[in-house]
Amino acid sequence: MQLKIDDIIVNVEIIRKNNKNLYMRFRDKFTLVVTANPFVSEREIAKIIEKNRKSLVKMWQKKEQEEQKDAFFCYLGKTYTRIFDGVTKKVEFIGDNVIAKDERALAKFYKQECVRIFTYEVNRITPYFKNIPPFALKIRTMKTRWGVNNRGNNTITLNSELLKKDIDLLDYVIIHELCHFYEANHSPRFWAWVSKYYPDYKLARKRLRG
Repeated sequence: MQLKIDDIIVNVEIIRKNNKNLYMRFRDKFTLVVTANPFVSEREIAKIIEKNRKSLVKMWQKKEQEEQKDAFFCYLGKTYTRIFDGVTKKVEFIGDNVIAKDERALAKFYKQECVRIFTYEVNRITPYFKNIPPFALKIRTMKTRWGVNNRGNNTITLNSELLKKDIDLLDYVIIHELCHFYEANHSPRFWAWVSKYYPDYKLARKRLRG
């Protein structure tokens, strides 16, 4: 069974399980997986697919966008095309390409670079701040915040997504969080501290939002 979307032929793969309901998802933009009860015929499945065509087109478009996004690797403000060759031992940047053995190796490289670069920048910037307590650095992916200063346990957490941004934006977030040791809120006094260490903070905030 096949489905045609925007001149692309999508193969329909049917998986039989004792489900009460029928489920549909795109494994990739060329494969629609339908999980259905053994008693639901292929003819009925075809009717359900056609009935939900508009929703499936939206799902397919989202999957295509995800695949296009996954084809690229963002690193310190630049975008590279990912190339997996199955043999490269060390991740390399050649021109507009990043070459790695496989996706797992590239993900490991990204994680290591977060630790290396974030730690280096924090250690470089922190000596400019006087009378702040010793603190621990944590790195994790966050959906809504670029950084967090937990004054309860003196921990600064940085969003791993910052590695995709220009280095000066990473520095801005570090400075922002360090200033919270002086002011816990976002009062005018807080922004005065930020401005002292990063005068163009308004532009940095705008770039991060963009």
